[in-house]
Amino acid sequence: MSLTLLDPAAPDDAGLDGTAEPAVRLVGGAMVLGGRTVWSDVDVTVGTGEFVAVLGPNGVGKSTLIKAILGLLPLTAGTLTVLGETAGRANPHIGYLPQRRSFDPGLRIRGVDVVRLGLDGHRWGLPLPRRRTRTDAPSSDRVAEMIRLVGATDYARRPIGQVSGGEQQRLLIAQALVQEPHLLLLDEPLDSLDLPNQASVAALVADICQTGVTVMLVAHDVNPILSYLDRVIYLAHGGAVEGHPDEVITSETLSRLYDTPIEVLRTRDGQPVVVGQPEAPAHHHDRHP
Repeated sequence: MSLTLLDPAAPDDAGLDGTAEPAVRLVGGAMVLGGRTVWSDVDVTVGTGEFVAVLGPNGVGKSTLIKAILGLLPLTAGTLTVLGETAGRANPHIGYLPQRRSFDPGLRIRGVDVVRLGLDGHRWGLPLPRRRTRTDAPSSDRVAEMIRLVGATDYARRPIGQVSGGEQQRLLIAQALVQEPHLLLLDEPLDSLDLPNQASVAALVADICQTGVTVMLVAHDVNPILSYLDRVIYLAHGGAVEGHPDEVITSETLSRLYDTPIEVLRTRDGQPVVVGQPEAPAHHHDRHP
């Protein structure tokens, strides 16, 4: 599939030498919720245009980190800048895909309407069928472009409840992209998908990152996305380890993080595979009734 360069405008905080500030910079971050320390002393730097995974078992605060980046949860300690702004102020330039719940099979909203909500979802209700006007053309063209970008043209006009989980996820990614974000935050986009769909969506996200969009993807299982990543952030035991996958995804580092034996093996072509991960993905279906 060929992707069109999104070419988001350079953020206003580009340095005087023309180099952009990191998309996300967290220094000494701490988060306390309900009297419990979720994580503390966390340092994170996400460079512009990088594909970064936020990894770790359930309950370590991966989604909490995403919400902090969106300004939905204030830090207990530390500083956080997003696209050169205080967390929350850059949200118009952020595409966000929260943890997904399955659509009811009887839901009649078309995929194209779901994507359009990324443009006008702040309004009440769905757009009514009517004759397209000249004013509608730019937004309609943008929706069509994003649908094509994610490879969903063939089924975008079908009811969203009647397409597969992988196809639904592509349409939701198109919704998150339709405002031409600089930063794309994806919270468990591979959850509850079968292996072929996990591989397909992972490859799509990697292609999107190649267009210049910075991507932070929350995942429980690193294996489907490992070959695409620039950096990883592993959360465990209230802290974090950040770095290149080859530096962080090792048997020694992961075993120390999780305080349980974890093995990282190599396939014949040299690709790492993490085995013995705590809490297999199938164990968190209760979050998606």
